[in-house]
Amino acid sequence: MSGFSGFGDGAVEFYDGLGADNSKAYWTDQKAVYDEHVRGPMQQLLAELEPEFGVGKVFRPYRDVRFSKDKTPYKTHCGGYASPFYVQIGSDGLMAACGYYGMASDQLARYRTAVDDERRGEALRKLLARAERAGVTVGGEKLKTRPKGVDPEHPRIELLRHKGLMVARRWPPDDVLHEPGCVERVREAWRAGRPLAEWLADHVGPSEQPRR
Repeated sequence: MSGFSGFGDGAVEFYDGLGADNSKAYWTDQKAVYDEHVRGPMQQLLAELEPEFGVGKVFRPYRDVRFSKDKTPYKTHCGGYASPFYVQIGSDGLMAACGYYGMASDQLARYRTAVDDERRGEALRKLLARAERAGVTVGGEKLKTRPKGVDPEHPRIELLRHKGLMVARRWPPDDVLHEPGCVERVREAWRAGRPLAEWLADHVGPSEQPRR
């Protein structure tokens, strides 16, 4: 496989079309475009990042519609990951992120214990502030109110509201998306997120609950 030279010129148009016609007929007709302009470059991008961030994989393009009212069969973006680092391309451009999109109940309990702790919680607050100065945005699903039993005056109440925690950066479609330099955007965003990845690994870790 040759090195990453950017996503194909047809990548964004492919997802524009899929947004308008999310059907098996469209997918079958355009699959060669997906393979050449989207999936192939994503594999190459992950391969270039592998020496620093580990082995990456491309997510399947099919949606799990078993429990969803939305029965459209295909995802409207292509995602790749070297956990906990993530990258995706779609009609809205490129996104690079790092963190836990969602936490299982045992992870959430460990996370809240760590955030409540003065030393560990302040370390998280400070590293997130540094990450934002490096150009990424802090996000993740949050409770609308404070967790049950938490003091509303807690100094890290906003962090305690998180059910998922990640940092991300987005770029709208532009020329760089189709150039080798696109990989540097992802690399720098992932580097900015590495302190969060290390904090989560040290204080939360993977879920120990059995998979259903």
